[in-house]
This record gives sequence, C-alpha cells and structure tokens, in this order.
Amino acid sequence: MKEKGHLITKIVPGSIAEELELEAGDTLLSISGMEIEDIFDYQFLMEDTYVEILIRKADGEEWVLEVDKDYDEDLGIEFENGLMDEYRSCRNKCMFCFIDQMPKGMRDTLYFKDDDSRLSFLQGNYITLTNMKDKDIDRIIRYHLAPINISVHTTNPELRCKMLHNRFAGEALKQIDKLYESEILMNGQIVLCKGINDGAELERTISDLSKYLPHMQSVSVVPVGLTKFREGLYPLEPFNREDAKEVLEIIHRWQDRLYAAHGNHFIHAGDEWYILAGYDVPEEERYDGYLQLENGVGMVRLFKNELAEALAAKTGDDRERHISMATGRLAYPYLNQALEDVREKFPQVDVKLYAITNEFFGENITVAGLITGQDLIKQLRGQELGDVLLLPSVMFKSGEQVFLDDVTLNELENTLQVKVNIVKSSGQDFLSAVLGEEPDKEKTREGGKYEL
Repeated sequence: MKEKGHLITKIVPGSIAEELELEAGDTLLSISGMEIEDIFDYQFLMEDTYVEILIRKADGEEWVLEVDKDYDEDLGIEFENGLMDEYRSCRNKCMFCFIDQMPKGMRDTLYFKDDDSRLSFLQGNYITLTNMKDKDIDRIIRYHLAPINISVHTTNPELRCKMLHNRFAGEALKQIDKLYESEILMNGQIVLCKGINDGAELERTISDLSKYLPHMQSVSVVPVGLTKFREGLYPLEPFNREDAKEVLEIIHRWQDRLYAAHGNHFIHAGDEWYILAGYDVPEEERYDGYLQLENGVGMVRLFKNELAEALAAKTGDDRERHISMATGRLAYPYLNQALEDVREKFPQVDVKLYAITNEFFGENITVAGLITGQDLIKQLRGQELGDVLLLPSVMFKSGEQVFLDDVTLNELENTLQVKVNIVKSSGQDFLSAVLGEEPDKEKTREGGKYEL
C-alpha cells in the first residue's frame, strides 16, 4: 500500500517553507483538509491566498500550519517525485510503437511506455485516452487543464482498436466529445501507417477531427518510424516519395478548406513528408504559430527563418574556421544549404558536414535524435574533423552528455581525438557555433521531443 503523503526532498532558500521551518525529509499530508493525489491537486489547492497545510515531521510529529500568501505564490518545496504520483504506463500494443522496435540491452528507462495524461500538460506528451477513467476526465474539466495532447491516429473506432491492439480504443474517442463540450483546448496527432490509416481513412479522420474546431486547435500527421527490429510485429512498410506526395495533397487540400472556413490551417504535415516528397517546406504562415513544433512540424522552416535573421544581423569577415558537424540524413540537405548561406558572408569558414546512417536502428530511421555514439564513432573515425566537432543537443540524454546507447561524450572525444561542442537547435545557436561565438541566450532554443 502506498504510504500516505508526499515526501519533501528540498526546501527553496528564502521561501515560505523555509520560514515555516520545514525540512527535507518532512511529508506533506494535506492542504486545507484535502488529501493530494498528485501535482495538479497540489497546484490547484495552492492557488488560494490562505491555506492550512498538514505536515508530518521526520520524527512522526504532525504540524498544522496556517499560511497567508499571494495568489500565485508557491510554498517553495520540491518533492521526491515531480508528478507526486506513480507514472502510468501504456496498456496498448500499438502496431507502430517505437519502443517495441528497440533492441534488448539498452537502459531500462528507454523501455517505459507512458500514457499518463498528466505528462500531457507538464511535458507535452501525447496520450491515447485509453488509460483514463471518467474521474480523470472530470478532473481535467474541473481544473480546466489545457491543452491536452491526444494520439488519435484514426477516428474509425474499429480501426483504432486494431491499430492500438486494445478493444476499448474506439470507445475512448468519446472522451474527446466531453473535452470539446467543456471547451478544453486540444492538439491531435496521427501516426500514419501505409495501407492502414492513410488515403480514405486519413480523409475521414481529418474530417471528423475538424468538427472539434476551435477547441481542437491543431492536428499533426507524421510517418511511422520503422526500425530493423520488427520481428514478430505487425508487418508495416515505409512510405516512398509518391506516397508522401499523396499525403501532402490531402493535407494541403484540407488546409485550404479549413483556413477559408475557420482562419486556421488545423491539419499539419511533419517535415519528413516534405523531405521525402522532395518539396520545400511551407512558409511560416502555414504553421499557425508552430503549435506542433514538438512533433517535428515546422522545425525546418523555423530553423531557416532564424538562421536568415541571424545572418542578416552579421557583417561578414575573413575569420578562419576548420570544423566538422554530424547530423541525421533527414536534416542533412537543409544543414548543407545553411552552411552554404554562411559561407557567402564568411568564405574562410570551412565545415565538413557528415550525414550519419543509422546502422543501430536501421536506415529507415533518419532523425538526428536517434543516432547512437557507436554509429558516430564508426562513421567518423578517420574522417577530417577539424578543430572541433559540432553535434546537435537532441543526440544526448536530457540533461546529460550520454547517447542513447550509453556511450558518453568523453568516450566519443577520446576515441575520435577531437573536441565536441553540443549545439542547441535554433538557427541563432547554429550560426554562433559555426562561427565560434557565444550564443545569444535570448534567442536560444532547445530541441523538441520529436527528435528525442
């Protein structure tokens, strides 16, 4: 049985909690007589300007503390678990699940499938709604939590059951109606599988979801990612160039129709579709403020615009640089063009750009964020790397200098005998790294989960 209360692990200096003489090791039992299920209960109850908190000290003594505070003022305590509850794992067996396509022997956290609605609000994760009870939906509505990001994939109930391998997956779609009626903002996602939910099924899904405008504010369409580890899994095929053109024709047609009716393009294609089709990415206005950036929708356009703006603010010179850069095959043509733009103003800046083939997961995986340290070592060993090797931050574990296969940055540097600089994803960061300058902190931008 879970122990009552939430263990406090840190007290913020100068906070209300410090004034109240709370300490790490104390346990928060309730706020204003209400037990706390998770972080959302805590944040909701802490919105009051007067609260009574019940604390159990490490020696077992219980304190009742009265707190007068500002509306948006926090106590200044951190908990053992940022969610203040156990993470909910996914019960589905989706035919396209990437985690099911990973080899054995990687770190345990990479195999955890989350389907926790609370992470949708905290981290932008997409959820299937199959793991939610009526009380979870009611609490979202009561607290008016938004936006909620939903992995829809198809609005055909029978097909959704098949795709998620869950007999309740079709029924779960009805939760969208409740959220819409309560005016909860939503974003949707469609992972497209060839011959499954594309073509006429994609048309149906877009049509059905567009009825939830304006509360469902955007929907992304991204191609399924297929690794070489699919033995025993549902047989899926990669999309080709003609497939990509057909998908884009459907999306663009619906965009035009919905923008004319609602002033919102609503349905958006992931950047991979344009690259696969051989098309240039749309202009910025087409992305409605980049609502689906974390899903790889508009990342190329935003990068290009940021780089153009950063370059326009620079005066060219004859500085010399001899460096290298590595990325996935997906981003390679765009980064290659970006380097050509840089060389127009800085002709003595020499950058060797390497497209890394993903031998670890298979050649169908082309994003930079899934490149492993061992593939970098194998394909860059003996190459001309210059004074420094630039790598995008999305290749590394969040907050750490470790690749997906647990090769460390230090191991990579020692093996390749080159200094490595980690570069964030904005056009400004890219230009600063190439030119050897400190980035403008006001214009820096982290990469999205899409790449991770």
